[in-house]
Amino acid sequence: MSKYQSVGVIGAGAWGTALAQTAASAGRSVTLWSFEQDVADAINDKHENTIYLPEVALDPTIMATTAMSDLDACDAILAVAPAQHLRRVLESFLPFAQPGVPIALCAKGIEQSSLSMMTDVLAETIPGAVPAVLSGPSFAIDTAKGLPTAVTLACADETVGADLVEALGTTRFRPYLANDLVGAEIGGAVKNVLAIACGISEGSGLGKSAHAALISRGFAEMTRLALALGAQRETLSGLCGLGDLVLTCSSPQSRNMSCGLALGRGVSLDDILSSRKAVTEGVASAPAVVALAKRHGIEMPICEAVETILKGEVSVEDAIETLLARPFTLETA
Repeated sequence: MSKYQSVGVIGAGAWGTALAQTAASAGRSVTLWSFEQDVADAINDKHENTIYLPEVALDPTIMATTAMSDLDACDAILAVAPAQHLRRVLESFLPFAQPGVPIALCAKGIEQSSLSMMTDVLAETIPGAVPAVLSGPSFAIDTAKGLPTAVTLACADETVGADLVEALGTTRFRPYLANDLVGAEIGGAVKNVLAIACGISEGSGLGKSAHAALISRGFAEMTRLALALGAQRETLSGLCGLGDLVLTCSSPQSRNMSCGLALGRGVSLDDILSSRKAVTEGVASAPAVVALAKRHGIEMPICEAVETILKGEVSVEDAIETLLARPFTLETA
């Protein structure tokens, strides 16, 4: 029997709802916290997240709530609030967090205001929690429907990590245990920025060869930053690095890639974001990734190009030409 029988999920967007469904499928008692009352009501009354994950029948045992206090008895927590809102949400949960509770961070991003990773935000807001990072190639709709999905679950405490894998894992949702939280976080944050770049390339009609080059050279950028921050190279070659990068950069189902596609076709960023209910994490993460790289003296020209486009400092065409005009160099430099 799993050590963690009751799981709290903070954040009832598409991914939080999918993870709640997964935990329920694994036999856990699930409490799903939602910021929006209408989302919670729909999940409880219709067993469907009609706003963020429509037309997916949810396990009727999932209890949705807008009260953080309802999570106080949960054995483990999955924090799925967007990266730029995570600090505020964790501060709200602090009065109800049990000492030593494991909190798996499922948001993929870097905090703009502080350049902090999500594990840093957790350490500052709920220092008594045991941190973990859940990341990997996973679309919410696939996971919620029970399609096969494999992810990385990184935890410095091997025993806690193994217990979380036992609590969440099923034949359809396969967490692979790792101990490199930094690598898992950087992989998740940077791939969103690179997915915007790949979308811009596709939307601009640059072809599949350019797309493949962006993925591979983007992977080099991701790895350089991760290693500078103390990550293990092997982590970036796994599910939460290369695996997530390939998925997010290869399908318009990705919010980040679809954002880039629209940008490449000439749609303004304001128009793209105003038409969406869900957060496009790469837009917020791009300036933070670039600033963090500059702090550590790491060159990330693709991410820098995305940032300048998002800020409106250069046109898509000029950013592409600037990248293509860079000096030739060694591939492994």
